[in-house]
Amino acid sequence: MPHKVFIDGAAGTTGLEIVERLSPRSEFELIVLDDEQRKSAQARRDAYHAADFAVLCLPDDAAIEAVALAEGSAVRIIDASSAHRVAPGWTYGFPEVTGRDAVAGASRVSNPGCYPTGFIALLAPLVRAGLLPADWPYTCHAVSGYSGGGKALIARFEEDTDIAFRDYGMTMGHKHVPEMRQYAGLTHAPLFAPAVIPAHRGMVVEVPLHLSLMARSAPPRALHDCLAAFYVGSRVVTVSDDLPDEVLLRRSMQPSDRLELFVYGAKDGSQARLVARLDNLGKGASGAAVQSLNLMAGLDEIAGLAL
Repeated sequence: MPHKVFIDGAAGTTGLEIVERLSPRSEFELIVLDDEQRKSAQARRDAYHAADFAVLCLPDDAAIEAVALAEGSAVRIIDASSAHRVAPGWTYGFPEVTGRDAVAGASRVSNPGCYPTGFIALLAPLVRAGLLPADWPYTCHAVSGYSGGGKALIARFEEDTDIAFRDYGMTMGHKHVPEMRQYAGLTHAPLFAPAVIPAHRGMVVEVPLHLSLMARSAPPRALHDCLAAFYVGSRVVTVSDDLPDEVLLRRSMQPSDRLELFVYGAKDGSQARLVARLDNLGKGASGAAVQSLNLMAGLDEIAGLAL
């Protein structure tokens, strides 16, 4: 029998892409609510109690309310909002970092944020291995396509085609920072500088490093080799041996659930730039949710992913 899946918020950007990935698959049967039912707490409660799995594609407050609606059911939940990413009792849905068995056996999984996916993928293995210090004041620069901002930001960029670059998060209180700190294993919150560009999808996340100023650090090649060993065998995360002179995002980017990592180093080893490139709607959102769902359902981890 197929696993029954209820996607709460299926009309949003992330939800639509999850539906697109799951609809052709015989392993899953989607529980679909019409427009009127989606506004009914009782209809949603009934859907949770009928489902084997639920994916929350909702704002944070609504996601918290949705978990309450599911109380008393056996449904296993993946929350794509940021409401539960550092909450006790929730497993962080980054199987390459958290562990595949942990995700597979979890009843409550929080989907990582798009920017944190790149940041954590780059730093967590290096900090764990002792090649970079946990107590360094790290900085993260990142740019994303506007689709990550939801319907309002999508409309703004598509209506005002004169916007070339949107720098934001200027108050230093971005909601992604707690998970970036916790899952990268850092002592201090990183200084996070996100921006949006006039492309629908795609993301580059960069962590610049002053290696020569650190009390302890490894040379760039050792950083690369550590990441390559950490992700060896992964069919989603790749560590590039080729270092192009530029890392590009293209407006024509097609949906992708891959995560590409690069380690650039100065010739004298004094500096490095750790770079991640991904689709903010793929491994940064919908693709990550489907990957976790596959593991939780005992299926091939990459089934239905665009790789």
